[in-house]
Amino acid sequence: MSNLESYRHTHAELRQMIEDLRSILTPELLKIRPNAKTAYQLLCDLGTKVRSHLAEEDRSLYPSLLIHEDPRVKSIAWGFISGEKPLRQVFDDYHKRWLKNCDFNFSEELLTETHEVFEMVAQRIELEERVLLPKLVEIGIFHERPGARATHY
Repeated sequence: MSNLESYRHTHAELRQMIEDLRSILTPELLKIRPNAKTAYQLLCDLGTKVRSHLAEEDRSLYPSLLIHEDPRVKSIAWGFISGEKPLRQVFDDYHKRWLKNCDFNFSEELLTETHEVFEMVAQRIELEERVLLPKLVEIGIFHERPGARATHY
């Protein structure tokens, strides 16, 4: 993720994945085994994509922010770093509880927890777009192309 467009592209992909999953995560559709299998795979893909996004931020973004001379920038970086820990933990717990056995059994409890995870991811994306990305443009780490806009779904 070396530029602003890359971040926005990843955010758009994550939003689309969540939207796609929300459309098929209904009890009626999940009774059909191929739908359940597809939903399972998409949930696994979402988990991989979110983990990859967070890891990329840890590797390529936060180190430069943590050594920035502006204490506000350092504070924002620490806030996002500490804010990702609960999200990582939720994903790890979710995967261990629901996805590791490949049973494609979508209980009401699983669906409820899945929608809670979706909401956490959506909130994280919104926070990055509202706070982190504008700050990165402001301090010159990212440069916005003329006419470029955030992609929202």
